[in-house]
Amino acid sequence: MSITDRVIAIIAEQAVLEPSDVTPESTLEDLGIDSLGLVESIFAIEEEFDITVPFNANEPTASDFDISNVAAIIAGIEKLVAEKV
Repeated sequence: MSITDRVIAIIAEQAVLEPSDVTPESTLEDLGIDSLGLVESIFAIEEEFDITVPFNANEPTASDFDISNVAAIIAGIEKLVAEKV
C-alpha cells in the first residue's frame, strides 16, 4: 500500500467512511472529523509510519503541519517519511 492509500485508510477509519469516500480535496470538516478525531488520526499516522508529526492539538492552526485537506496531510506525511530515511 502506498503512503497515500495508508493515510486515506486511517482518515476514513476515523471518519467512519469507506476509503473511496475520501478524496485528496476533502477537508477534515467535510469528512466530519472533529478535533478529537484529528488527534486520533495524527496518533494513528505516527504509529503507522513511525514518525512524529509536528502538530499541536491545542493550537492546530499554529502548527507548521498543513491539515487544510487530505492532499496536504498526505504531502506532509510523505515529507516526514522521506526525512526519516
